Amino acid sequence: MKTPSLLPNFALRSAFGLALLAAAFGGGPRADAANWPSWRGDVQGSGISSETNLPLEWSDTKNIRWHVKLPERGNSTATVWGERVFVTQAVSAEKKRTLMCFHRSDGRLLWQQGVVYTEPERTQPANPYCSASPVTDGERVIASFGSAGLVCYDLDGRELWRRDFGKFDNLWGNASSPVIFEDLCIHYCGPTQRPSLVALDKKTGKTIWKFDEPTWDTADRTDGFKGKSDGVIGTWSTPIVIRVGRHDELVMTFPMEARGFDPRTGRELWRCGGLSPLIYTSPIFGEGIVVGMGGFYGNTIAVKPGGSGDVTATQRVWNQVRSKVGIGSGVIKDGCVYHVQSSGAATCLKLTTGELVWEQKPQGVGNHAGSWSSMVLAGDRLYYPNQSGDVVVLKASPKFEQLAVNPLKEPTNSSIAVSDGDIFLRTETTLWCISTRVAASLR
Repeated sequence: MKTPSLLPNFALRSAFGLALLAAAFGGGPRADAANWPSWRGDVQGSGISSETNLPLEWSDTKNIRWHVKLPERGNSTATVWGERVFVTQAVSAEKKRTLMCFHRSDGRLLWQQGVVYTEPERTQPANPYCSASPVTDGERVIASFGSAGLVCYDLDGRELWRRDFGKFDNLWGNASSPVIFEDLCIHYCGPTQRPSLVALDKKTGKTIWKFDEPTWDTADRTDGFKGKSDGVIGTWSTPIVIRVGRHDELVMTFPMEARGFDPRTGRELWRCGGLSPLIYTSPIFGEGIVVGMGGFYGNTIAVKPGGSGDVTATQRVWNQVRSKVGIGSGVIKDGCVYHVQSSGAATCLKLTTGELVWEQKPQGVGNHAGSWSSMVLAGDRLYYPNQSGDVVVLKASPKFEQLAVNPLKEPTNSSIAVSDGDIFLRTETTLWCISTRVAASLR
């Protein structure tokens, strides 16, 4: 087992960090109604919002506040702070990786900044560059540009710092998003040949700690590649920070296992085996249980955090081999795990046992019903897009109930962001603001 290299002590918390913790943990896993500052809405990556007034029905001409064209394809999800909406965006003709900032009231572009990267970088055709979502704390916004590095801007687009972590080399590219916890920016640098999990001072970009991912033994893999080849090994997961008792834990799903760390020092706390070598989804946490899912008929594990050392035999709650999983991450509510499979079928599992409650494909969707997108829970509604650009709305219930299907007539692999009654979604080359408020002129 490798231990992280610890750099100078980093113990001070900012007042903003404490406020963010109170918002994230004091009332349970809920993203602030006014902001959606990170991938999946909060540092816990819950995908859960306290919003109660989101639109239920829309189309490309109904309940659209505004829409704007983007330079080219992209899969990243928007983040929102106040009147600013942030989207990462590649501009291939200029060999640039950029961050775009729009005004939420009308979609006008406030600024676009980025870096030039001329070296070749492998990725899957369906996974364009800049698939990672940006993160903001209201003072700065940080974006991962893959091999082009991690860049921090102020809210007016001035570059504050930049870090280069070398080339991210994987035939399917990368997509892990940075997260902000207190005064740290935590980022997974991979998948690549020497991946690592790093924590940086969010104000300066200085490395505080680093965990070098081990080399994984995949001889006993039990996912969809078994018996065919070594297959693809790697994780596209975004780490989460959760509250366990009186302390915080950083949880990351790596190939073959989940691991828990002290987020302030990088000290490993526990690890739990049972995952497969290929991981698409981010871990989710709720009601005292972490759920990690593998990709492509991969394995799913449920584990109680808060342990020490190898907790596979002591705190793993259940393990499914070759389960029906997907690329998008799920949500937890009232003893159930909800997620969407790559086929577009929605699934409900019992949190404590993994037992299937229901599995259903929605009706009335477009021809491309598969989904790479993650679910968002608002009240008792589950929202998730499919690859036709439909957003399916289901009731979060032990009984399947479809509430709506909302077509935008343009493909997407992104997820929705929600803020103050608005839904933000990027389809292939368009950013939409979906709202029941008076619409601006369509663009």
